[in-house]
Amino acid sequence: MATRQTELAGKNAGKLAALPIREQSVSMSNALIRGTQGLSLAEKRLIALAIAKTDSVQARKLISAQRDGWTVRIVAAEYVEAYEVDPSTAYEQLKQGARALLRRTWKTATEGERRGGRVVREGNYFSVIEYCEGEGRVEVKFTPEIAPHLLSLRAQFTTYKLKHAAALRSVYAWRLFECLQSWQSRKCWKVSLAEFHKAMETPTSLRADFGNLRMRVIEPAVKELREKNSMLIEWSAEKTGRKVIGLEFRFEIDPQGRLEL
Repeated sequence: MATRQTELAGKNAGKLAALPIREQSVSMSNALIRGTQGLSLAEKRLIALAIAKTDSVQARKLISAQRDGWTVRIVAAEYVEAYEVDPSTAYEQLKQGARALLRRTWKTATEGERRGGRVVREGNYFSVIEYCEGEGRVEVKFTPEIAPHLLSLRAQFTTYKLKHAAALRSVYAWRLFECLQSWQSRKCWKVSLAEFHKAMETPTSLRADFGNLRMRVIEPAVKELREKNSMLIEWSAEKTGRKVIGLEFRFEIDPQGRLEL
């Protein structure tokens, strides 16, 4: 059975190449989306742009990419186009983001197949980066370990157009957007408070004060998604007595909005 990437690369490679970068798709496994990414907004922007460019990897190169990793070139003009940032600072943001991502790790957790325990897997996003001061470009090489979360995705993955996240100015809004998208078929995300903290990667200072979490993370993120992504979102807290133990987000696309899936 043809995978999504194979179909896109084999049949529509020319068409994809002609699309503006903001129209390209960002595709990731749900395990990666719901796992620990550890990225700042600037790093999230770079990784999403690199994934969007990965979406048009040619079918004949997929096998070697999964085995050896693959390189993506990003020029400052693409970064400007994608995120509408100041052209004078775009290259510096790219370079600093790539350097920071060399030290970042991702983490996923799945149920064990043999003993029933959780299997935690960690890895790096990039193995090598290269930047050219005089050309305004950055090259990043993805590690082969992350390939199962980005390439040849058959099931349990989420796709959205880069433009649907590009306007976001909060990493919490971006993380919430991805988590909601990963539950798009149900239009509901019910999560324990502990798992929500992990998904949003909130600092320790917010984990003992739900009022502060609501004011600094939940309400601003929901507001931004309502305003910028035409999403109708309602959320509620699940309580035991007076203690909040979980959250429920119900969402759909505003029929009067312009968010395309």
